Amino acid sequence: MKTEQGMLRISIAVTVLVAALGILFGILSGSSAIIFDGVYAMTDAAMTIVALLVSGLIASSVTLGAKGRLAKHFTMGFWHLEPMVLGLNGALLTGAAIYALIDAVVSIMHGGRPLEFGQAIIYAVITTAVTVAMAIITGRANRTIQSDFVELDAKAWVMSAGLNFSLLIAFGVGYFIQGSGHDWLSPYIDPIALAIVCLIIIPIPAGTMRQALADILLVTPPDLKHHVDEVAKEVSKRHGFLSYRAYVARVGRGRQIELYFIVSEDTPAKKLQQWDQIRDEVGAAIGDEGPDRWLTIAFTTDPGWAD
Repeated sequence: MKTEQGMLRISIAVTVLVAALGILFGILSGSSAIIFDGVYAMTDAAMTIVALLVSGLIASSVTLGAKGRLAKHFTMGFWHLEPMVLGLNGALLTGAAIYALIDAVVSIMHGGRPLEFGQAIIYAVITTAVTVAMAIITGRANRTIQSDFVELDAKAWVMSAGLNFSLLIAFGVGYFIQGSGHDWLSPYIDPIALAIVCLIIIPIPAGTMRQALADILLVTPPDLKHHVDEVAKEVSKRHGFLSYRAYVARVGRGRQIELYFIVSEDTPAKKLQQWDQIRDEVGAAIGDEGPDRWLTIAFTTDPGWAD
């Protein structure tokens, strides 16, 4: 549980187990809310598997052996796959919730559906305990791992825990009103619970989808651009450069930075080692050196090469 891929593997195994329980208990109890919970979990598991594959590709791309095999087709790495997976995950989960919400509304309009509350309560108790435990474990693990994939997975477990607890309350209410003067409400418990769950779920992936779209479109992160501008201004002033051009993008966990310094034609000639020293100076000032930083620094007397 100390690595991104290890945490995702554990999450996949538990999610598949919860999904299978949901589909089984949903069929036995006649609950569309439980069936949706299982299908939702299965969809999440499938996307987590894709996230695990992408995570493995990103990790392997920084090793020399993997670079030799994969450089022919992916010379720029695999960072661009991460926002695609995150965006697709959010879109699929949102789409499933919208479909289930429509089904719940139709069911309410047709008088609801009968439900075996005893089996539904057993399912809700089990899954609430499992999802709460996974939410805590995943959240704590990501304090060290610092992964967007694990962060999204932790949010999913928190959301699942809250939803399963809500189902437990709803099914408990339905169980106790049976045989009472409010027994006519019991057929509506399941579709109303499903509708409430869907209304809660639909907006949650919005933030992840928005960030993923920004990464796919290479929208410039303002904070990173400001930091790079400050470094470039200081370097230009110190070395007497005329100006600079900075291009910055966030692609998943990757940070892509291109810096072009405009040098006067009258600048005394320097050895290549001296230009490399300036590059080292700029790289150190920007910081965050590592496999997820793609930094290009060039010097030219022609602004046309920088624009």
